Order: sequence, then structure tokens, then C-alpha cells
Amino acid sequence: MVSRPAGEGSALQVRGVGKTFAAADGSSVLALDRISLDVAPGELVSLIGPSGCGKSTLLRLIAGLDPPSAGELRVGGEVITGPSAERGLMFQDPTLFPWLTVRGNIASGLVARGVFRRRRHEVDDFLQLIGLEAFADVYPHQLSGGMAQRAALARALINHPRVLLLDEPLGALDQFTRMRMQDELLRVWQTRGTTLLLVTHDIDEAIYVSDRIAIMTPRPGRIERVIEVSLDRPRRRNDPRFLRFRSEILEVLHFTGGPE
Repeated sequence: MVSRPAGEGSALQVRGVGKTFAAADGSSVLALDRISLDVAPGELVSLIGPSGCGKSTLLRLIAGLDPPSAGELRVGGEVITGPSAERGLMFQDPTLFPWLTVRGNIASGLVARGVFRRRRHEVDDFLQLIGLEAFADVYPHQLSGGMAQRAALARALINHPRVLLLDEPLGALDQFTRMRMQDELLRVWQTRGTTLLLVTHDIDEAIYVSDRIAIMTPRPGRIERVIEVSLDRPRRRNDPRFLRFRSEILEVLHFTGGPE
């Protein structure tokens, strides 16, 4: 079993962040407006909101793939100026390399960083962590959707990121597999202690896995409310308190239904 390194997760600070894009007609489009959010080390926070509100844009800024137009982002007190292995990013599509086995895909990050020879033993550790030891030499096209996402999760975690950014990682799975993968994600998160920021459109998923939920407005994206999910784990989806959280979030998102 992979041991939990001390200080695996780092604090994330987003301070007054804005992002403006140039439209095709030359005008400016404000995607994010004065976003501020603190995530504690080892905390799991979900971002939810309508499509186009800038959730994925915010993840790209934290990953260092794009610069902010305003404000500042920090991990562990250090300003984010570009990509880093300390910030992992996982997408809805597992994007596994089809020519590599599960073992090869998990090892690919170590190879790219030139540390594979020194840390190759960790590949077996992470295969065990995600329960894919029996599929180590299988190729991606032979995996189920849930297995492929587990392999992608191990590939992201083997670099020991201080912050792991998850952009709808379970969105393409069927509902039953998705619920099993939510438990898998929680198990791995609790083992590693990594700071997680999860983008999801699934309200129940956000309630089930999160310490806190940040609800964003339509574009330009702002954080309208942050809800602390004060439920003990493991959580029950039919718990009346779970249903009350769902009602509260639907009300903030104006999706409760009925006449205005």
C-alpha cells in the first residue's frame, strides 16, 4: 500500500482573480470576475454552476496553463506562474495513451520528468492503491470506463501533486459506475491527503464527496455562495440532511421549479 507522505496537500489561495478573453469580433469577454477562494491543505472542494460560468477556466488558471487577467493565485504560499507537477489536472476523458499498457500509462509522468529509474517501484504501489494490479499489462481499449478513470487518477497522483484539479472526471460514466467511482475517489483522497478541487455538474456528487461546495454564477463567473457540507462520512444519499443540502443548492441555482 502507498504510504501517505507528510504534507501531501497544500493550501490554495485564489485572490480577486479575473479572466478576459478576446472574442472573434475583437471585443472582450469577461469569463471570471473577482473570484476569491481559499482551500485548506487536504480539503476537498467542489465547484458547481451553469455551463459556461468559468469553472474549467478557473482550473486552467490554477494549473498554470493560462495566466489570469487580474488577481493572484498561490499554492503553498507561492504564486502560480506556470504549469508544475505539484498541480495535477484530470479531465472527463481519461486521455490514456492507447499504445501504452496501464502500467506504462501510470509510469508516463515519471518518465517525462526523468525520475522513472529512481521511482519505478511506485508504479506497483499505485496499481495496488487503485486496485488494478491484475490489469497492469492491459491496454486502454480493453478497460471499462471506470477502470480507465482509475488508471488516469493513478497517473495524476504518482507525481504527488500538492493540489489535484478534477474537471468532470466522472461525467462520462454511467450512473452506477459513477457512484462506485465517487467512493473510489474518496478512498484515494483519504489515503493521500491531497488537496482536491473538483468541477462537477452533479449536485448529489458534490454533496457526497465534498467538504465544501462553491456555487458559481452564470458568466461572468463569480462565487455566489460557499456551503460547508457538515455531514459525517460515509454519507448516505437518502439521509434527510443530504436532501436538505440538495434543496439549498437548487434554490441558489434557481432550479427549484414551480412559478416565479
